[in-house]
Amino acid sequence: MTKRPATGSLLGLALGDALGFPTEFNDVPSILATCGPWREMELPGHPVAYITDDTQMALAVSRGAARAAGRLCGPERYAHIMRQEFIAWNRSPDNNRAPGNTCITACRLLEDEQRDWRDASQVQSKGCGANMRVTPLGLLPHLTGEVRAAAAQTQAALTHGHPTALAASDLTAYAVRLLAQGTEPTGLVGRLRSYALDNRTRYWEKWLGDLWRRSGQDASPEAFIARGWDECLAVLERLETALRDVNPETDPCLATGAGWIAEEALATGLLCFLLFVDEPVLALRRAACTSGDSDSIAALAGAFAGAHLGADAWPEKWVERIEHRDELIAFGTKWDAR
Repeated sequence: MTKRPATGSLLGLALGDALGFPTEFNDVPSILATCGPWREMELPGHPVAYITDDTQMALAVSRGAARAAGRLCGPERYAHIMRQEFIAWNRSPDNNRAPGNTCITACRLLEDEQRDWRDASQVQSKGCGANMRVTPLGLLPHLTGEVRAAAAQTQAALTHGHPTALAASDLTAYAVRLLAQGTEPTGLVGRLRSYALDNRTRYWEKWLGDLWRRSGQDASPEAFIARGWDECLAVLERLETALRDVNPETDPCLATGAGWIAEEALATGLLCFLLFVDEPVLALRRAACTSGDSDSIAALAGAFAGAHLGADAWPEKWVERIEHRDELIAFGTKWDAR
């Protein structure tokens, strides 16, 4: 049987999200008191394991990519499609799973059709809402590297306009792409550091326009985006240090951050994945039993693990209960077939 990395990644994201849903906003002692030993945590919810805004918005990105009819269209059309999908998510009655304030505020502003989407972007926010949803763009098999990078940053910028939100989203999609293509996890962090350095001053002006001016603190677009890549490089250094001597029994957030902001969500999700490369369910359980943004950390850990190991990484008894299972598998199957 083939690996099916796209299916594995999307299911892993949703399973991690659902596992971390009840533990978000709680400290580790509280989680252990409620759920028991973290290595034995079970997927909540019977008969349905409910997901949060993390998976909801990843599906919005997936639907937007599908509407681009097999290949991503021009930058403005792409931004328009994603804008519509994010507005639809915001209007949905199911948008009651503790959505982030940045996403809600930006989506309400995006409702004004006369408003340039860049004027709706929350330019001071680098919350993890920008990169918790970007996984699908790392799984689309037909994208060039440049289009994947620019599209990842643009979908982030629709809501989170801080340069670190853009860079972390780009890096998250790239990590998923590398793992889906078979990159060995042992070399992953080094590849991510090289990518960040190579792209440190690359600003996708055709896609982002003059977004950089909205920050009011950068002399050039290159200076703007470099701020974001520098913060990502700093957290990757923390991740490398943690991997040298981390104790799996210690809360990962203590090493690489609580995950409420984009670069820390990426690093802590990666840390949980890399601690348990061949034990993906343990990676999700460790990520869900953290003192930070547990559902987002676990969602990212699941996306990485699923891209690496494929669809068979996940227990069938979990997969059959996950909310939106059929849609997740449909997208994954389509992308795995190419």
